[in-house]
Amino acid sequence: MSKKDNRFEIRETYSNGLAKSFEVIVDKETGVNYLMVNTGYGAGLTPLLDRRGKPVVSSRDICAFKDE
Repeated sequence: MSKKDNRFEIRETYSNGLAKSFEVIVDKETGVNYLMVNTGYGAGLTPLLDRRGKPVVSSRDICAFKDE
């Protein structure tokens, strides 16, 4: 991946040592946070939601929004 392709950033990583890992990934263009789960040969990705069902979005100081 080249330097200009750094749209996504891994914010947090957790592994329980049993072939399972969890990562919080942030889209730096939109600020939307995603949860990536890897387990054995499978994986899943989903947006993180708040208690109202809206996507969790990182603050503007953390992300470099392109449309501003």
